[in-house]
Amino acid sequence: MHDITPAGLSPAVRERGAGDLPVSPLCIGLTYDLVADWQGEGLEAEHLAEFDAEDTIAAIAGCLTRRGHAVQRIGRARALVERLAGGARWDLVFNICEGLYGPAREALVPALLDAYAIPCVFSDPLVLALALHKGHTKRVVRDAGLATAPFAVLDRPEVPPGLVYPVFAKPVAEGTGKGIGPDSLCSTPAALEATAARLLRRFDQPVLVEAWLPGREFTVGLVGTGTAAEVVGVMEIVSPTTYGFDTKKHYAHVRYRLADDDEAAAAAALALASWRVLGCRDGGRIDLRSDAERRPMFLEVNPLAGLHPVDSDLVILARLAGHDYDWLLGRIVASACARAGLTW
Repeated sequence: MHDITPAGLSPAVRERGAGDLPVSPLCIGLTYDLVADWQGEGLEAEHLAEFDAEDTIAAIAGCLTRRGHAVQRIGRARALVERLAGGARWDLVFNICEGLYGPAREALVPALLDAYAIPCVFSDPLVLALALHKGHTKRVVRDAGLATAPFAVLDRPEVPPGLVYPVFAKPVAEGTGKGIGPDSLCSTPAALEATAARLLRRFDQPVLVEAWLPGREFTVGLVGTGTAAEVVGVMEIVSPTTYGFDTKKHYAHVRYRLADDDEAAAAAALALASWRVLGCRDGGRIDLRSDAERRPMFLEVNPLAGLHPVDSDLVILARLAGHDYDWLLGRIVASACARAGLTW
């Protein structure tokens, strides 16, 4: 059995609990892509990089049950389809499914839940589909008058004219630093052409090319929705090499520190404005990097940020800001419940 129900409570209970349990305990479904569920399908390690380990799912379920709610583990999108077709319903779904196929893969589970009018935690399908495509996201941010570096999106390795070198190249619709390595920083058209050809071949998707930003790198953690959204903290990332897929696997070699100077404050303001413009909900991260004049620039948004209890960036950031795991998840779910008219 994968259902985790607090002692003495049923998912159907809708009356006052005992002690510090919530007035209306909820039946919360939990959707996720577990690494173990995909390992038998012949996928390479890079394909599994964004999927979750069992300890992440256990940590999320533990936080929810400590609040007195009933948690039903659902699993990936295929399992959700089967459960919905069988008549299963939940008051709320805590969704961290990344998906595997297609440029809108992160939007699949929220879209399925929308079809059944079941509220879910984190951003809606439109935002998740937009945010996965870094080029489209930057266009929205740029058109809103917010700072982002000049960029181009390549669907073939031919280099367009007018680029000012050096530039930085990465897949347009990947996370966890996939495709980012030492050759992502390109100083000549020939170098960019070689890197773009490699990325197009490897990931079968367009390549985002941005003007290189030589300044500090930040990630800003956010919780809440719309005007209620707020910054958890600004974390500076200092990496001995390019902060990409291989670096993130060895996060202990990366230095993270909470930043509170003027440059960090500017990064926080830009991140919050971008979060609201994009319509992100409940919780996530925005990554930024500063230019040579120490002006932070929007890089990308992660509205479905990793929640490993030890080594995910948003969790590390919250911990540096003095908040534990239950506080972070509590703020995220409280935002979702407020939107859905539920009591957290």
